[in-house]
Amino acid sequence: MNESESNATTQDSWAWESFRKLFYRFLRLLARMLLTLLFRMRVEGRQHLRADGGAMLLSSHQSVMDPVLVGLLDNHFVSYLARHTLFRSRLFAILIRVLNAIEIDRERGGLSGLREMLRRLRNNDRVLLFPEGTRTTDGEIGPLKPGFIPIARRSKVPLVPIALAGAYECVPKGSKLFRILPVAVCVGPPITSELYDQLTDEQLLSELASRMHALHDRAKQLRNAM
Repeated sequence: MNESESNATTQDSWAWESFRKLFYRFLRLLARMLLTLLFRMRVEGRQHLRADGGAMLLSSHQSVMDPVLVGLLDNHFVSYLARHTLFRSRLFAILIRVLNAIEIDRERGGLSGLREMLRRLRNNDRVLLFPEGTRTTDGEIGPLKPGFIPIARRSKVPLVPIALAGAYECVPKGSKLFRILPVAVCVGPPITSELYDQLTDEQLLSELASRMHALHDRAKQLRNAM
């Protein structure tokens, strides 16, 4: 590749990144307006997301709304994990890549996606994970899976616990109906690497579960008070 081709490639990359960031900000602003007006969304603990640097956002998983609900809380750009089947549609693949999706092919172990997630965390990005592994079937927090722990230990980023209430009632798992009901989100203080380096994997999972359950109870209180 000669110098002119290299410059053209750099300019194209810069233009794509500028467009991606602008489009992301536009959608985030639109989502905030809609969720505030329609779902009367209440948030507590947003200050725990204000610090700069990489972080792993560990949220309860209630519905298909969750990536949007959590993503719009953070003024930083948030990356999401998305199963590889969502990338089969070319147009939809472009959309979710613009929204920072990381492709995960679980059938093949998902190693390339995990490497990309680690790269982004080390690059001071935010990555959203749902440690339950799947959406709740009853609105409560299910057992947490330890899959995030090796990446956390290698990246040394803070782990930010988050819990939602109301999203399950809006769109229960398996439902095709979408109801407009109040939603609340609670964000807890980060679990720092200095803390979780002192814990075993089992202790860390227990600590995260305890914090998420407490946040979930608080989110339900906020929602019930609306």
